[in-house]
Amino acid sequence: MKVLALTKYGTLAASTRQRFLQYEPAFEEAGIELECSPLLDNDYLADVLAGRPPSAGSIIRAYRRRWLSIRDARSADVIWLHCEFLPYWPAVAETIAARMTARPIVFDFDDAIFHMYDENGSLPVRLLLRDKLVPLLRRVHACTCGNAYLRDYAAAYCANSIVVPTVVDTDKYKPAERRDDRRGLVIGWIGSPSTWRNVQPMLPMLREVCAETGATLLAVGAGAAARGDHFPGLELRDWGEDSEIGDVQSMDLGIMPLIDRPFERGKSGYKLIQYMACGLPVVASPVGVNSEIVEEGENGFLASNEQEWRTALVKLLSNEDLRKRLGQKGRARVERHYSLSSQAPRLIQLFKSVA
Repeated sequence: MKVLALTKYGTLAASTRQRFLQYEPAFEEAGIELECSPLLDNDYLADVLAGRPPSAGSIIRAYRRRWLSIRDARSADVIWLHCEFLPYWPAVAETIAARMTARPIVFDFDDAIFHMYDENGSLPVRLLLRDKLVPLLRRVHACTCGNAYLRDYAAAYCANSIVVPTVVDTDKYKPAERRDDRRGLVIGWIGSPSTWRNVQPMLPMLREVCAETGATLLAVGAGAAARGDHFPGLELRDWGEDSEIGDVQSMDLGIMPLIDRPFERGKSGYKLIQYMACGLPVVASPVGVNSEIVEEGENGFLASNEQEWRTALVKLLSNEDLRKRLGQKGRARVERHYSLSSQAPRLIQLFKSVA
């Protein structure tokens, strides 16, 4: 069986690596060939990370590639579609693309992409595209959704909609064997320029906590979005695929603040899973799936306001035994529910049934 994954982004995007490519070895063992064809390649992502606006030519080439992939999709047995065929194109284009493939489609999404349209600041976009995914969802054979919020949306149109969380390979993501006791404690965040906006309202409080405790705030992947946010105690580090796991392992606790808005309620909590897999306790906003991943007082804390954030951070920074205990519980939870080994068999069964 051949599965063609039409991903939104190239391999620099966590969604492509974690929701598609990391399943390739398990698929191969099950007799499933996986081929990926991104809409927006790594050059596009590099521009975004560097704060450079992508050129019109690169966007035109991206959509041309996508139409060619759709044209050639009949060489596959199943299409695994990430988010949509053609972002910001009308619903009729999605329907035409689905018909052209003439193959069963498994629709995958890990963000509330429908809110890009129905919550858009542009009135024409809201009027023309608010329901653009609906005809597509009615045509697909199954939906793999990053959390229950997304599943509930998809299930209104596709009965075969299941939650498949964004997972990690726990043979690679694991607690560090040894840490440098000479360094100070590290509050860690990992993400992208687009998600750094969730951290920025917290920076004054985080700056005070770092000053009071001697801790460092390590931000990985904020890129150009963090220009101007420098303060003593903040370390900005570029994201790299080869250094990603080591960066998380160098942290003492992980944070995931989220502004409570519709799009953020659809986030899949991948940061938390990365932290917990590496044995870190976590502090997170109780928004969306965060409230399911974090078990209060067991593997971390949920903080709704600045005072709760400050209390949780200081509590963890001042208590090594607590950090260790919560980190161990978090690691065990990831192994049970958010690991590659726990989800690969479910996906393999799904694709075989669809094919």
